[in-house]
Amino acid sequence: MSPPVPSKILTDDVSLLMVLIDTNPHFWSSIKPHFSFSKFLSHVLAFLNSILLLNQLNQVVVLATGINSCGYVFDSSSGSVSQRAESLLPKLEEFAENDESLSERDDDSGNGVGSSLLSGSLSMALCYIQRVFRSGPLHPQPRILCLHGSPDGPGQYVAIMNSIFSAQRSMVPIDSCVIGIQHSAFLQQASYITGGVYLKPQQLDGLFQYLATVFATDLHSRNFLRLPKPVGVDFRASCFCHKNTIDMGFICSVCLSIFCKHQKKCSTCGSTFGQAKTLDPSASQQR
Repeated sequence: MSPPVPSKILTDDVSLLMVLIDTNPHFWSSIKPHFSFSKFLSHVLAFLNSILLLNQLNQVVVLATGINSCGYVFDSSSGSVSQRAESLLPKLEEFAENDESLSERDDDSGNGVGSSLLSGSLSMALCYIQRVFRSGPLHPQPRILCLHGSPDGPGQYVAIMNSIFSAQRSMVPIDSCVIGIQHSAFLQQASYITGGVYLKPQQLDGLFQYLATVFATDLHSRNFLRLPKPVGVDFRASCFCHKNTIDMGFICSVCLSIFCKHQKKCSTCGSTFGQAKTLDPSASQQR
C-alpha cells in the first residue's frame, strides 16, 4: 500500500485569493480624469473571473476598504457554483453608500486625511484565512492582494505592522498593486516581509495585463517564474506620539515603542526613561 500523499501536494495549485479593493472616494475623485473607478472595476472583475476559471477549486473573497469601514462584498464559495464576480457590484455600491454616510456623520476620522482603513481590511482578511486553516488539513493556499491607491495613514502604523507580522507567522504572502501616484511604504514593507510581490503599474489602462501576468499565478507556480523584485523598500516607521513618519527616533527598550522626541515615560508600557545623551559635534570632530 502506497503512503498517503501530503496535503500540500494536493492543494499546491489551489488558491484562496483575498482581494482588498480601495473604495476611498477622495482618492478616486483625484485621479478620475486619468483613470475612473468604473474602469478600474472592469479590469478587476475580468481578473477575478480569470482566477476562478484557472481552477474550479479556486476561491476568491473580496473586501472593500473605505475611509471609515471595511467589509466583505464577495465570496465565491457562497451561493451557486457558477457565481461570477459581477455579483459583487450591488454589495459594493451599498457598502460605498454606508461608508459615505459614516464619513458625513464623523468627519474627524482617526486614520489620517485621505487614507483608507487598510488595517481593518487586512485584519478581516487574516481572520477569514485563520478560519480556513482550522476547517481541516486540506485547504487552498491563501494569499492577500491589496489593490490600493490612497496615501498611507500614519495613525494605522501599529495595526498594519501587527497584521504584517501575523501574516508572516501564518506564511501568508501579501501582494500589493499600488494604483496611486505615490508609492506606499506600508505595502512595500508588507510585501517584503511576507514574501509577496509589490508592483506599481506604469500604465493603468493595461491594469488587467499587470494583474494577469503578475498576480494570477498560484504560490507553487511562482517558484518557476521571474516576478518583479523590490527595487527599494521604505523601512521608515511612524512615531507612537504624533503618528509622523520619522528617519530617527527614540525606542523603548521594553516594548519597542517609537517616539520622535525623548519622553520621560513610555506612553505604551509605562517604563521610565533616563536622560537622553546628546552628542557634541565639536567633540566628535576633535577625536
